[in-house]
Amino acid sequence: MNSPAVIHWSETVHLALDALRLNRVRAALTMLGVVIGSACIVLVVTIGLTGRTFVRHQIEAVGSNLVFASLAQPAASQNVALSDEISLADLDAVRQGIPQAMHVAGTNDLPLTIVADGRAVPVSMIGVTPEFQQIRKLVIPRGRYFDSGDFASVSKVCVVSEHLASTVAPNRDVTGQALHVGELTFTVIGVFHERIDTYGQSEIRTDSLLVPFPVVRYYTGDAFLVTLYAQADRPENVPLVTDGVMRILKGRHRPEAEYNVENLSSILDTSRRISFALTIVLLLVALLALVISGIGIMNIMLVTVTERTREIGLRKAIGARPREILYQFLCEAILISGSGAILGILIAVAIPLSVTILARFLPLPAGIQIPVSWLSVLAAFVVSCATGVLFGYLPAKTAARLQPVESLRFE
Repeated sequence: MNSPAVIHWSETVHLALDALRLNRVRAALTMLGVVIGSACIVLVVTIGLTGRTFVRHQIEAVGSNLVFASLAQPAASQNVALSDEISLADLDAVRQGIPQAMHVAGTNDLPLTIVADGRAVPVSMIGVTPEFQQIRKLVIPRGRYFDSGDFASVSKVCVVSEHLASTVAPNRDVTGQALHVGELTFTVIGVFHERIDTYGQSEIRTDSLLVPFPVVRYYTGDAFLVTLYAQADRPENVPLVTDGVMRILKGRHRPEAEYNVENLSSILDTSRRISFALTIVLLLVALLALVISGIGIMNIMLVTVTERTREIGLRKAIGARPREILYQFLCEAILISGSGAILGILIAVAIPLSVTILARFLPLPAGIQIPVSWLSVLAAFVVSCATGVLFGYLPAKTAARLQPVESLRFE
């Protein structure tokens, strides 16, 4: 009982393939729109994911789950008291008062000048507290970072940026050399760079040197923090740590003092919303390409029905039922859209894979990953096939309704 059905479907597919082979150029041109549309769906999602991953890496380069606080710049009519500045006591209060704060650190940066090869070089000297490295995770390619002894003994040592190292000692190792920074002389113990360049959006600049925070007192006369960092132990605790830092600072200083307490989650959420909006817009463009290709399939199939009216009449005259004619033309539309979808998906997947291979030999920015969403691949295939069925149904129904006598008389 099942054999006729198998013969029916295999014959229908065979007839559809024969019809497409007889009109290869027409079928290929009709398929082109589906190829473009399906490839666009996969590529748009890939680009959106790549942009979102890159932005997340750039933000997290400053420090993941990070909360940062600073004294707000007052209006011209307001004065800032020294007691308003963030102090080391505030840092200890945050460490002890917020259990969810995994690491707490502070910085104070000062614009100074050093003398290198007889010329003055402007630098940014940054005093850092012990847990700064745990938060920023700076890369130390040469030498070492500060240890607990450097902070306890207020050692005159520094860690310099790679650009500053090449400026001070071109073509030679700068570690162990002495740097005259203002009135003090520091020994360079290491060279650092950021994991991912933050393009000057943090306190670190291209010409920066880090020193133990107690050394800052020699320049400012008082040790206060310009920026306080608190790193939450988990992403979901970032709002809790943010509120806690604000509460502690407001509670330990004058009511008139204003503080900016922010976190990177809001920036990350904004980037996600922008990426999502752009992805939706580009997906609409891709869907428009599929609709246009679907209209092309419908037009070509209607022309094909007209050209093959006599063939349809002969098939009906020898016993083919209207449903079999309907299935044959639907099968042709599905073959066009399905083959186009597979070809478009292969092209779309090959592009990011090729870029990933080339990225090993090209100087691309760090943090770029090109993930391919297999859900987008499945969606592109399903939507493309659905487009073929939707726009192929009308021509197929038109063919199925043709009367055998009128079809045989058609010239």
